[in-house]
Amino acid sequence: MTSRTRVRLAGAALLACVAAGAALHADEGFWPFNAVPRAVIEKTHGFAIGDDWLRHVQLASVRFGGASGSFVSPDGLVLTNHHVGRGAIQQLSTPERDLIRDGFYARTRADELKVPAMELNVLQSLEDVTAQVNAAVSDGMSHAEAFAARRAAIAQIEKASTDATGLRSDVVTLYQGGLYHLYRYKKYTDVRLVFAPENAIAFFGGDPDNFTYPRYDLDITLFRVYEDDRPAKVAHYLKWSPAGASDGELVFTSGHPGGTQRLYTVAHLEYVRDISLPATIARLERMLAARNRYGALGTEQARQVRSEIFGIENSLKSMRGQLKGLGDPALMTVKQRQETTLRAAVGADAKLSARFAAAWDEVAAAQRAARDLRVDQSFLEGAQGLDTRLFTIARSIVRFVDEREKPNADRLPEYTEARLASFERQLYSPSPIYPDAERAKLADSLASMVEELGPNHPIVTQVLGGRTPEARAAELVGGTALADVAARRALVDGGRAAVAASTDPMIALARAIDARSREVRRQVEDRVSSVERDAYARIAQAVFATQGTGAYPDGTGTLRLSFGTVKGYQEDGRAVAPFTDFAGLYVRERQFGGKPPYDLPRRWLDRRAALDPRIALNLVTTNDIVGGNSGSPVINRKAEIVGLVFDGNIQMLPGYYVYDGGVSRAVSVDSRGIIEALRKVYDAAPLVDELLGKAGTSTSGTR
Repeated sequence: MTSRTRVRLAGAALLACVAAGAALHADEGFWPFNAVPRAVIEKTHGFAIGDDWLRHVQLASVRFGGASGSFVSPDGLVLTNHHVGRGAIQQLSTPERDLIRDGFYARTRADELKVPAMELNVLQSLEDVTAQVNAAVSDGMSHAEAFAARRAAIAQIEKASTDATGLRSDVVTLYQGGLYHLYRYKKYTDVRLVFAPENAIAFFGGDPDNFTYPRYDLDITLFRVYEDDRPAKVAHYLKWSPAGASDGELVFTSGHPGGTQRLYTVAHLEYVRDISLPATIARLERMLAARNRYGALGTEQARQVRSEIFGIENSLKSMRGQLKGLGDPALMTVKQRQETTLRAAVGADAKLSARFAAAWDEVAAAQRAARDLRVDQSFLEGAQGLDTRLFTIARSIVRFVDEREKPNADRLPEYTEARLASFERQLYSPSPIYPDAERAKLADSLASMVEELGPNHPIVTQVLGGRTPEARAAELVGGTALADVAARRALVDGGRAAVAASTDPMIALARAIDARSREVRRQVEDRVSSVERDAYARIAQAVFATQGTGAYPDGTGTLRLSFGTVKGYQEDGRAVAPFTDFAGLYVRERQFGGKPPYDLPRRWLDRRAALDPRIALNLVTTNDIVGGNSGSPVINRKAEIVGLVFDGNIQMLPGYYVYDGGVSRAVSVDSRGIIEALRKVYDAAPLVDELLGKAGTSTSGTR
C-alpha cells in the first residue's frame, strides 16, 4: 500500500484491542470513555469500573472551551478553576467593580451574573466514523486530495448529525489520523457566575509558584447553567466528599487534555524543539513585554490587560518547561529507541514494510516543508504581526460572508454548518474591547514584523502601507467600528457586497491579505498537514500491527479519563508530601512578608483564627494530565469529588511528549479546603449546603 492508498481501519476492533492492554506506565494515558482499560485498572488498583459509573461520570463532565469542569449539584452548578473562568470574570468586571481583584459571591440566584457568549458542552455520545471518513478517499489520490476528501466527508457527517439530533457534533481525529470519532455534545449557552475568590488567593504565589509544588491556592470558580431562564436540572452530577482523599488512594480525573505529541516521530519532535517552540516562546515574550508596558501606564490600563498577562505568563512557563524537556538527551533517547524498535519490527515483515516503512520519511519531509513555510504562515495565516482582537474579528467577517455561500463540504472547517452557531456566538460577543490597549498591542506586533521580516518584505509593505507601526496602528484601531457588535452584524447581514464596499480600515486590511493568507494555508495543508495525516495514520496502524496493546490517543481537547493515586515524590533529595494545609499557607505568606504575589486578601487575614490549620488545601496525584485538564474533577471510587485539578508540577511539562510517573504530578485543590474556605472565609453557607446536598455539614477529615 503506497502513501496515496486510502487508509482502512477496523476501528471498533482496534479500540477493543487498545482497551485490553496496559499503558507503558501504571497510571499513564488519556483514555477515551469508550476505551477505558478496565482490566488494567482492576488488576492494578482492585477497582472494577462498571458501565453505569462511566456513563454517570461522562454526563457529569463539562467542557469549558479549552478546559474542563463538572456538574456538582442537580441545579446546574458547575465547578471549574478561577483561571479557567478568568476571562468571564474579567468581562463582568468594570473599573468600579473589579471582580478579579475583589472576588464575587451571588448570595441569591437573582444575583448570579450572566456571562456574555459563554458556551459549555457536555458529551452525550461517541461514535466511530472512521469507515465513513476514509470511504471518501480513493486509491491513487494525492495526500492533498485525500485530505480534502476527508474534510468534506467530516463536514457532511457533522451536519447530518447536528440536523438529526440538535446536538453539537464534532468529528475528532485520534491517533493523528488512525481513527475518527463523532462526539455529540449538549450545549449550554446561558451561563452565570456564582462564586469567584479574589485573585490573590486563587493564584497565591503568582507566576513564581506556577507549575511548582507545594502550593496553597484556592483556584476555584462556580458557575450555573440555565435553561429557559431557570437553573438547569441535571440528572448526573458529582457528589462531594467532605472527607477528601487519603495518601495512596485511587483517584480519577475526567477532563479534556489539550493537544499532546506523544505519538510524534523523532523528526517531528526535532522540528518542535528547534523551530516551533523557540519561535513561539520569543513571540510570547514580546507580547508579554508589550502588555506590561501598557499596564504600567496606570491602574485602569493594568486592569485591562491583567488577564492577558496571566495567560501569556502561564503559556510561557509551560512552553519553556516543554522545551527544556525536549532538550534533555534522555527524553530524545527514549523517543529514538521507541521509534527504532517500531521501524525494525515493520522492516522485519515484508508486508508491513511495504505498507508502512515510508511513513517516517514522509513525516520528515513534511517538517522540511514546514520550515520553508513557517514565516509566511506565521505572519499571514497566523496574523503574528496583527496582535489585536479587532483584526481577528475583521478576518472572521471577511471569510464568513465568503464561506457561507459555498457548499458545506467545500468550506473551511471553522465555517461549516455544524459549527456556525458557536462561531457566531463568539463573533457577536459583547465582551469589552479597550481601544488604547489594542493600539499598543498592534503597534508593537507591527514593529516586530518589520524587525523579523525587514522593511521591504512584501507582507510588511502591504500591511503598513508606507506608515510607521505606530501610525498604522492608530489608523487601524482609531478608524474601525468593529468594537461595536451592531457594526459587525450589519456587515455580515449585508453579505459579500457590504464587506467588499466597506471602508473600515480593519476590514480593508483583512480583505487585502486574505488571498495570500488562504494560499499559504493551502500550501501548508498540501505539503504539511495532509502528508502528516496520511503518514501518521499508517504509523498508528504499524503500532497496532506490531504491538497490539498499550496505545492510547494523544490529547485532543476531548473528554478523557485518567487514573492514579494520591502520592508525594522526591525532588532534589527531599521528600515532597502529597498534601498542603492552611497552616502552610500562612507560613508562606509570612515567609515573603505578605508582599505580592504572596499577599493574602484582607478577609483571609481577618478570618485566620476561624480556619482549621490542619485541613488540606492542595494535593498531588499521579494522574496523567496536561493543559486542558484545568478544572478537571478529581474523584474517588464512588465518583465523589475529592479535588479539583488546577496545575501540574514542573516535572509534568515534558508530559506533552512522554509521561514519567515517578515525578510527574497533577496539582489540585482539596475538597476539604474548598468547603472550609467557603464556610469560614466567605460565609457561603447556602453554597456549601448545595455542594454537600444538605446532607453533610462537617469538613471532618483532615489530612
